[in-house]
Amino acid sequence: MSNETNDPASAQTTRRADVVIVGAGLAGLAAARELTKAGVDVIVLEARDRVGGRTYNRLASDGTRLDVGGQWIGPTQDHLATLAAEVGVTTFPTYNEGKNIQYTQGVRRVYEGALPMDDPEAMMEAVEVMLDLNLMANEVPLDAPWTAPNAAEWDNQTVESWLQNHVESAETRRLLTLLVESIFSAEPRDLSFLHFLFYVHSGGNLTQLISVTDGAQERRFHQGSQAISQRVADKLGERVVLNAPVHTVMQNEQGVRVISDTLTVEAQRAIIAMPPTLAGRLRYQPALPAARDQLTQRVPMGTTIKVQCLYERPFWRDEGYSGQAISDDGAVRITFDNSPESGTPGILIGFMEGDDGRAWGRKTRDERQAEVIACFTRYFGEQAAHPYAYEEMVWAEEEYSRGCYAGYMPPGVWSMYGEALRQPVGRLHWAGTETASVWMGYMDGAIRSGERAAAEILELLTH
Repeated sequence: MSNETNDPASAQTTRRADVVIVGAGLAGLAAARELTKAGVDVIVLEARDRVGGRTYNRLASDGTRLDVGGQWIGPTQDHLATLAAEVGVTTFPTYNEGKNIQYTQGVRRVYEGALPMDDPEAMMEAVEVMLDLNLMANEVPLDAPWTAPNAAEWDNQTVESWLQNHVESAETRRLLTLLVESIFSAEPRDLSFLHFLFYVHSGGNLTQLISVTDGAQERRFHQGSQAISQRVADKLGERVVLNAPVHTVMQNEQGVRVISDTLTVEAQRAIIAMPPTLAGRLRYQPALPAARDQLTQRVPMGTTIKVQCLYERPFWRDEGYSGQAISDDGAVRITFDNSPESGTPGILIGFMEGDDGRAWGRKTRDERQAEVIACFTRYFGEQAAHPYAYEEMVWAEEEYSRGCYAGYMPPGVWSMYGEALRQPVGRLHWAGTETASVWMGYMDGAIRSGERAAAEILELLTH
């Protein structure tokens, strides 16, 4: 496949390829797949001992396969759907039958439909605000958000400040705050309002982002989402090298040289398929242009702890509940039924996001488990107090993720640094869901970004 030589300077093997890719998540593997199909020789260097990045299947104590990272697929996520189908990973509907639960200001209520509001005036305002947000989002160009007609105004404020200035009802503000936390794993005060609008446009509209049926949470993968990456990597074979954390990226007029802890790769071009903040931790020779480097300093990761409790059966279904709950209190403010398609075992999934993820990430696993069970019990009753297994994934502790779901833009970043997000630097190209224009932050966006980076290189190699 590739020529191998011994590199005496680094006392490690050097391999040569046409293109070297840093990162074997969905972005890097999608790029490798496209390039390989075109006859381009590729090597993928992955720091972890597994592929899949922020998708990760793990077995519970009883052997049940759990998605502890990204897991859902919905309409218009066509690149994810196509890739999954091509590698034989199948889907089933997310359980979405029955009543939902709302726990606000210490009161538990039951509701049906998308918006959990008893107050008709607040309900009307929420619908109007969401419609206004969708209309504003459609004004943001996906390829260049900083060129939107109101980009300067929108990028100079946070989502929090916009909500305070434009939403009268405290109940509506609470709902929209929960919506922001659940989509970004960050707080409204963290996010540029322009970034929020771009993200909404990138995923279709607000209703699509938060919904199950006809929304981003519509279906799940039988084999787990990581199986997509695993099957792509299996076909790539020795082109994918695990346990190879890259620390240095060098380039000159002749090519690139990418150095990991275990292997050096020389190639014509490189794709860095990592979140911007992690890409910024690599050493570049020559140094990156100021705009690109300062961009990487300004795109923090969201903070998510994904938690799951396993029960002998999904008892909440017996009582006519969907397993979906939202709350304005407690560490877990949003839940879903995450049981396998068979319904056995019963699994409740929850998320500690934003400030809750930050605060509870500093506590012990036992403390988190007690809080999760307390939240689930508050929502679903005494039977929820007795899971036979508890599983969690603290994504901010992951060395090669440092957070989830994705990096986000604080105020001013799109305006000042947006052009550097996808723009190649010499022989270096950028991929990762944060660089996607459609479905940014999602698995589908990751795949699109890898395919886009591969297309950039194919265009250059054929001219």
